[in-house]
Amino acid sequence: MGFRQDFHRMDVRAPELAELLTAKKIDAVLHFSALKAVGESVREPLLYFNNNVTGTLALLRAMRTAKVTRLVFSSSATVYGDANTSPIREDAPLKAINPCGRTKLMMEEMIADLSAAWPEFNAALLRYFNPVGAHPNGYLGEDPRGVPNNLMPYIAQVAVGRRDALQVFGDDYPTADGTGVRDYLHVMDLARAHVDAIDYLQRERTGLVANLGTGRGYSVREVAGAFRSALRRVAVAMWRCITPTPRSPIACSAGRPNTTWTACAAIPGAGSPCIRMATPPRA
Repeated sequence: MGFRQDFHRMDVRAPELAELLTAKKIDAVLHFSALKAVGESVREPLLYFNNNVTGTLALLRAMRTAKVTRLVFSSSATVYGDANTSPIREDAPLKAINPCGRTKLMMEEMIADLSAAWPEFNAALLRYFNPVGAHPNGYLGEDPRGVPNNLMPYIAQVAVGRRDALQVFGDDYPTADGTGVRDYLHVMDLARAHVDAIDYLQRERTGLVANLGTGRGYSVREVAGAFRSALRRVAVAMWRCITPTPRSPIACSAGRPNTTWTACAAIPGAGSPCIRMATPPRA
């Protein structure tokens, strides 16, 4: 049996946010309030800085006023930019290369600075790679009204006949089959990671930075091939890329040396309970 959530529709920048946090006696915040489309951020950078950075400033101010001391932040692997290593560790250089990534990095820095200034404040920064998939019941998933910004919903729309073919922009990447490689994380595992992060913040007094991914990259051809094998109807239209795009495959390492998290694969629909990610300290 489910239960009805106490839902309040509000702009994260609204001045009454602190009053709501106080009135509801909130003790932890999961911060998902941000725009995240890289291409759109290049076209509309001010929109992203206003929504993401200004919104986070308002949220942190409201949390300080309401004395809410725990925060789980939905960050992104875009903070790494074009990383030169694979898999990527949490201590890799942070070199965001687009407005979306730069806003996420600024948001992380704001949270870190507040943590330093406010000893009671504790935060988990979760750097997502590429969340995909849907809830096993089929009612919750990603089905954008316009042109999808991500591979999985685009292929799904081709598979159900809403689009004629998958257009792949670029087949000359330095990968095994020439198409881009990304580390895909199932959304059920991503959700489990946030629950684990809240549990961590309740137990520990030190903050957490964690990459969320599987540590294994899949190419566009591989993903399209999997759909084709399952449904036998995904057409692929190959196109050369006209504008430069990141060429480095992104795969996640998981974990900061001082965490206790261990890697676990994202099996579609599994909702694996162990998204704890960690790699041993470097020698």
